[in-house]
Order: sequence, then C-alpha cells, then structure tokens
Amino acid sequence: MVNSLNVLGIESSCDDTAAGIVKVYYEKETYLRAEIKSSIIFSQSTIHNSFGGVVPELAARAHTEKLDLCVETALSRAKKSLDDIQIISVTSGPGLIGGLISGVMFAKGISYALNKPLIGVNHLVGHALTPRLTDALEYPYLILIASGGHCQYLIVQSPSNFIRLGGTIDDAPGEAFDKTAKILGLEYPGGPAIERQASKGDPFAFKLPLPLIKEENC
Repeated sequence: MVNSLNVLGIESSCDDTAAGIVKVYYEKETYLRAEIKSSIIFSQSTIHNSFGGVVPELAARAHTEKLDLCVETALSRAKKSLDDIQIISVTSGPGLIGGLISGVMFAKGISYALNKPLIGVNHLVGHALTPRLTDALEYPYLILIASGGHCQYLIVQSPSNFIRLGGTIDDAPGEAFDKTAKILGLEYPGGPAIERQASKGDPFAFKLPLPLIKEENC
C-alpha cells in the first residue's frame, strides 16, 4: 500500500529565506517518489546591494522578519495548513550561523507547538539529493555542488553515502564575483552583473592563468 506524508522545509543558511512543501510517497518504509507542492523564496538582494556582498548580521535579522510569512505563503501555495504537515525539516548547516539559528529556532517553535517531528538537514546533502527529487535519477551518480565555500564533486551512492572527490580550496565563487563586481563598480549580486558585461567583451583580450591544471585530482 502506497502512503504519503507532507513535509515542510525551511531554509535560511545564507541570504535568501525559503520554504516549501514536498509530498513524499513511500511503501513499507521505502521511498518511492516526491512532488514539490510549493517553493517560495524571499530574496535579500536589496538589503545587501549597497554593501556589495552578504552581511551576516543583516541576513539573520531579515530571516527572522520573513520566516513566518515565507512559510505561510508556501502553505497557501500548496493549499495546505500546518495541520496537514507530518514532518518539519530545516537547514541545520553548513552556512552563516546567525541565519541558521533563525531558521532552526523558528522550526523548533513550530515543531513544539504542533508536537510533530523536526529533522535537521545538512543543506549539502539536500543539494546532492535534488536530482532524485526533480528527475528521479538513479544511484549512483556524479554531482557538482556549486554552493558557496562548499563547492565539491561527489559520487552519490545513497541518501547517506557520499564519496567526496574534491572541493573548494579558496574563496567561494559567489564571494569572488561579488568582490570583483564591487571593485568594477557593478551591482550586487556580482555574478550576473559580470556575466552581462563579459558577454559584450573579447574572450581573448587577456591571457589568464590556469591554476592547478597539472594536479591529478579534483
């Protein structure tokens, strides 16, 4: 017999507040498939724009102000109420500590008030398992996680078994783009702004260094 449950997910690990409802189908405790019923993101771009990058303290405060509205919107979009939710999940790391605390404490409050289980989620695991949710990809598979200072290549073998082939050893790519954009007088976030300017340029104008190309690893 196929059963299902509704999961409320809460994310506040960096500069965007997000919440979503996922319906999970299972049989005899075996996962079958899942459907995303809603996915709401409140951007903080206007808050951090004048600084040219994410300010952790401002991000944490903005999460605190928006988490309830974000969850309420996610529930409304999914045509669900809190009574319809069986499990609450929340990003518990890695990320900016202030934002993580905002999300975890908010999720704890909901869990306690509803007497429903709370699951802390490593958001890199969330990234790694996303193709299972969106494309029903079968194990094992290779994935490149592009997530701030935690970019890495993984072989995903199961929901709890990962082989790390390599990862970021320098600044987060987004941080590098933001800093470069600020130096050039471009807007935040830096990545899209630099990409727009680069599309108009000459890709052969400069001979840039190619670091680590002789390293036989990831």
